[in-house]
Amino acid sequence: MTAPALTHRPVWIAYACLAASMALVGSYVGLSKLLVAVLPVFLLAWLRFGIAAVAMAHWVRRQPGEAPLSPHDRKLLFLESFLGNFLFSICMLFGVALSTALAAGVIMAAIPAAVAILSRLFLKERITPRVAAGIACAVLGIMLVSMSKAAPGAAAGSLLGNLLLFGAVVCEASYVVIGKQLTGNVSAKRISALVNLWGLALVTPLGVWQALQFDFGGVQPSIWWLLLFYALAASMWTVWLWMTGLRQVPASRAGVFTVMLPISAAAVGVLFLGERFSPAQAGAFALALLGLVLATWPGRDAAADAPTRSG
Repeated sequence: MTAPALTHRPVWIAYACLAASMALVGSYVGLSKLLVAVLPVFLLAWLRFGIAAVAMAHWVRRQPGEAPLSPHDRKLLFLESFLGNFLFSICMLFGVALSTALAAGVIMAAIPAAVAILSRLFLKERITPRVAAGIACAVLGIMLVSMSKAAPGAAAGSLLGNLLLFGAVVCEASYVVIGKQLTGNVSAKRISALVNLWGLALVTPLGVWQALQFDFGGVQPSIWWLLLFYALAASMWTVWLWMTGLRQVPASRAGVFTVMLPISAAAVGVLFLGERFSPAQAGAFALALLGLVLATWPGRDAAADAPTRSG
């Protein structure tokens, strides 16, 4: 199979795409709470995928010079959407409902480490000591943000809820590793569009069920505008940015950038929602920056960032 032509952009552009993707995710997480308060979860997901499917319709077609999808690529695209969109959302939403926000933040801090382990097992990537140190800083930074936002004496959450949250960690790590395999053969735009279509197909039965029981007339216009932004950001912009960056960066190193999600969410809370900037959050920002510097600073292992072909 012939892989699509790879553009040898400077690796810092790939890093910027990864950071922007996770920062955008973190910024709209808080806003999505406003949507969940109005729209049922599966209806919200169905509308999100549907809006994005219309916006990305022109990304579905194979571009000139791009190889046809192989059976292996089709399988990976389904798994990417099933694990990264559908199952991740179910585990996360129901896990948080059964557990606590503190437990969710601490458990989700394991994502960079989970990505590193899976990339080692399935992609045979070498984890350098510097990248490992960056992963450790990312984990600690996420945990600090989570604990700084917890109420005093917050409970640890139920066992089932924590297990579901751990399942979400595995799903998200699988999303990164599978995405790395796909970027060798399929363009970032086409991956974004096809993964979104699978998400739409998977959630449609549940979305239609909730739509039939929902009063759309009671939704304010401002909510529809917010839904439009959420759909484009969650299904289109962030996925395209992530896949574009992942094309040139090892999955284990890309996993460190997930630290930008809780950090940017905390920043939005401080800047726009009037939340207090605590010393723990300052420490988390410092650890996050240190982790990214350790994982991305050019060194003898910089060759690992060179674009690779697969297929």
